[in-house]
Amino acid sequence: MESANAPRPVSTAEAPAAIGPYSQGIVAGGFLFVSGQLPLDPETGEPVAGGIEERADRCLKNLAAVAHAAGTDLSRAVKLTVFLTDLRDFARVNEVYARHFANGPPPARSAVQVAALPRGADIEIEAVIER
Repeated sequence: MESANAPRPVSTAEAPAAIGPYSQGIVAGGFLFVSGQLPLDPETGEPVAGGIEERADRCLKNLAAVAHAAGTDLSRAVKLTVFLTDLRDFARVNEVYARHFANGPPPARSAVQVAALPRGADIEIEAVIER
């Protein structure tokens, strides 16, 4: 018999399907842990068009969709990690990020440059969100 407090997966068609053996999100211990979201259109599974601003916005919208499916939202985010293949995009990503968290204190965050990301993406964002 499963415990009522056992970790449980969260899934939604409003965010891109996982591209590997992982869950879009896991609820555990009063938090939602959202897997890294690429800038993929949830309807097509393809990368969104545009610049880094559009791609960062799509990543954050995908995070928000998983949060919504778990009964929470980005305003309750406590920690995000931004992965970039080029830190020269940092300032432009910050502008988009600031708009998504304009109505309250922004969550803690790390931003790191990585050599590569799945699907040739140049940005990926993951989150820990309070439920």
